Amino acid sequence: MSISDYTETEGLPAADRKPYKPWSYDSANAELYIPRLAAGQDRWFAAALSDQKGKAPSRLAVFAERHQHKHWEMVSVVDLDSQKLPDIALDPDGYATAVPAAGNKRLAADADLLRTAVLDNFATGGTNTGTKVFAPTKASKRQIEVHDKTGTRYGNQGTTVFAGAANRYTDAYALKTTDGGALILFSHTHTQTDAVAHSGLQINPGKDDRAWLHDVPRTSITYTFVCNDAATVPAKAAPSRLIGYNCARTDASGPPVAS
Repeated sequence: MSISDYTETEGLPAADRKPYKPWSYDSANAELYIPRLAAGQDRWFAAALSDQKGKAPSRLAVFAERHQHKHWEMVSVVDLDSQKLPDIALDPDGYATAVPAAGNKRLAADADLLRTAVLDNFATGGTNTGTKVFAPTKASKRQIEVHDKTGTRYGNQGTTVFAGAANRYTDAYALKTTDGGALILFSHTHTQTDAVAHSGLQINPGKDDRAWLHDVPRTSITYTFVCNDAATVPAKAAPSRLIGYNCARTDASGPPVAS
C-alpha cells in the first residue's frame, strides 16, 4: 500500500475500508535488467515482474541503491499495457546498457520531452505535444480520455483544468534497446482543479476525498497526482510509445463554501 492509499483509507469509516491485499511478485520468475555501471555511478536495475509463477510480466519496476538509507528501494513501478516488453540490448555477459535519460541527443525524445508530452495529454488532450511525441497506445489514449471525460463531466455547472505541478521525483532511468532506441522510466506530477461555474454552487467531496477534505463543501478543489510512466523511444526521428503508467492522488485542497 502506498502512502497515498493509506491516507485515503484512513479517512474512511472502518465499515467502508476494503481489506488490504499486498501485491507480491514471484522473484524466481522476475526478468532482471542490470546495467553495467562505471565506478561512482548510482547503482540501479530494472525488473519485469509477474504476480504469478509462470505468468508473463505485468509490471516494470526500478530498484535503486539509496545511500542515505544504506539499502535498496523500489523507486518506480508501472503496470504494463502489454506483456511483450521491448528487447533490451545485452552485452556478452548478460548486462544491460544504461544510457542517459535526459539530454540524450541520440534518441528521438528524452525524459524531459516525454514528461512534457504526458502532461499535455492530461492538460489539452495531447493537442500541443502529446500526440506529436507519442504514437497512439492504450496508455496514451487513457490519458487523453481522462482529459476528455473528466473535463466535461460538470457541463455548464463547473470546470475542470489539468496542469503540471512541481515534481519531486526528477530521477529517470533508461536502458538501451536492440533497435538502438531506449526504454525510459520517469515520473511526473500533475494537478486537477475542479471549480464551480458561478456563486451559489458547491462541490461536495466524495467519500474517497474525506481524508483531505473532511466532507466540507468547496467552491473549488485541486487534486495532486504523482505518476510513474514508461515509454519506448526510437533512435531516429519517430514517435515514441507510452507502454504504461500509474497515478496516485497525494493531496486535495480547496476553499470551503462560505457559511
